[in-house]
Amino acid sequence: MSSNTNGAQSAIVKKAKEDRFQGHDYYNIDELLEDDHLLARDAVRSWVKQEVSPIIEEYAERAECPTHLFQGLAEIGAFGPSLPAEYGGGGMDEIAYGIIMQELERGDSGVRSMASVQGSLVMYPIFRFGSEEQKRKYLPKLAQAGLIGCFGLTEPDHGSNPSGMVTNIKDDGDAYILNGAKMWITNSPVADIAVVWAKDEEGIVRGMIVEKDMKGFSAPEIHGKWSLRASITGELVFEDVRVPKKNVLPEVKGMKGPLSCLSKARYGIAWGVIGAAMDCYDSALRYSLERQQFGRPIGGFQLTQKKLAEMITEITKAQLLAWRLGALANQGKASPAQISMAKRNNVQMALEIAREARQIHGGMGITNEYPVMRHLMNLETVLTYEGTHDIHLLITGMDVTGLNAFE
Repeated sequence: MSSNTNGAQSAIVKKAKEDRFQGHDYYNIDELLEDDHLLARDAVRSWVKQEVSPIIEEYAERAECPTHLFQGLAEIGAFGPSLPAEYGGGGMDEIAYGIIMQELERGDSGVRSMASVQGSLVMYPIFRFGSEEQKRKYLPKLAQAGLIGCFGLTEPDHGSNPSGMVTNIKDDGDAYILNGAKMWITNSPVADIAVVWAKDEEGIVRGMIVEKDMKGFSAPEIHGKWSLRASITGELVFEDVRVPKKNVLPEVKGMKGPLSCLSKARYGIAWGVIGAAMDCYDSALRYSLERQQFGRPIGGFQLTQKKLAEMITEITKAQLLAWRLGALANQGKASPAQISMAKRNNVQMALEIAREARQIHGGMGITNEYPVMRHLMNLETVLTYEGTHDIHLLITGMDVTGLNAFE
C-alpha cells in the first residue's frame, strides 16, 4: 500500500473521529428542535459527563444506587420538566422532557429511571389527579428532591394484568386501612412517599399518597439483580396501614389513573433508550477506528461497517419516531397505543444495538472499561418494565384490529 493511500486513510479515520458525535444526528433532526430543546439537551449532557459517567461503572459493579444524584437531578430540572412552574416543574414541552430522558439514559438507564419515576409516576399523578392541597404540599418538594417518591402498581402475582391487583383499602371513618404488597418498585427503599393503587370495597381502583412513616408500611430492598444495578429497587408492604382520606387522589377512579401514568413514563422511555443506543454506537465507532487487526482499523472491514451502518440507521429511525410522538404529545394527540409502539420499537432497537456493539468490542466489550455491557444488561429490564415487549405488541394489535387479545 502506498504512503499516499496510508495518508488518505489516516485522514478519513481522523475525520470520522471528529464527526462521531455529529454522526448521531444523521438526518439533521436538530433543525426540528427549538432553542430550548437544544439548551436543555446540552445542559443535561454536560451534567451526565461530569457527574454520572465518571462514577457509574463503579456503582453498577457494587450494585449500589448513587442516591446523591437525586439532588443533582433536581438542580438540572429533570423532575417534572413538563409540569407547570408554579408547582416546581420546568414548564417545558414534551419534546424537552423526552430529550432530557434521552441524555440521562445515555449515562445509565438506572439514572433515567430515578428521574422518570419521580417525574412521570409520582409528580404527574399528583398534578393530574390530586387536590390543590396535595399539589402544594408535595410537588415543589418532589421537584427539588426534598422528597423522593415511588409508584406502587405491580404486585408479586399481577404484573401485565394490573387490574387483578389484590392490594385493597377498607373504609375506617376519616381514613382507609390499606393492606397488600407491591413488587419491583424503583426508588422504594429510599422513598419518602409512594403513590399507591389499591381496590376499595366496591372493587374500584383508587390512588393514594402513602408516607413512609405511616405505621405498618415497609419497603424492603430487592437484591441480586444483574440489571439496573445502579438503580435501587424494592417492595412495598402494607399491613393495616391507616391512610387518611385526605391522601386519596380525588380526581380519578379506575384503571385509567395508573394507566395514564404508565403512558407518561413509557413516553419518556421511548426517548430515553435512544440515549443508551447512542452511547453504545459511539463507543463501538470509536473502538472500530482505534482497534487494529490485520494491519488496519477494524472499522475498515465490511462486516464492521455493516454493523455500524445499521446502528445509525436504526437510531435515526427511532429519533424520528420519538420526535413525531413528541410533536403529537405537545398537541395532546399522542394516544396510548402510539406511545406503546414507540416504547416497544425503540427499546428493541437499543437492545439490538447494544448487542452488536458488544460484538464490535470483542472481548473488551464485556469489561467495565466500556459502557456497552452495562447498557446491554440494563436494557434487558427496560424491555419488560412499564409493559413487556409482547404486551406492547398486543396493544398495537388491538389498536389496528379492534379485537382484544388480552381476554
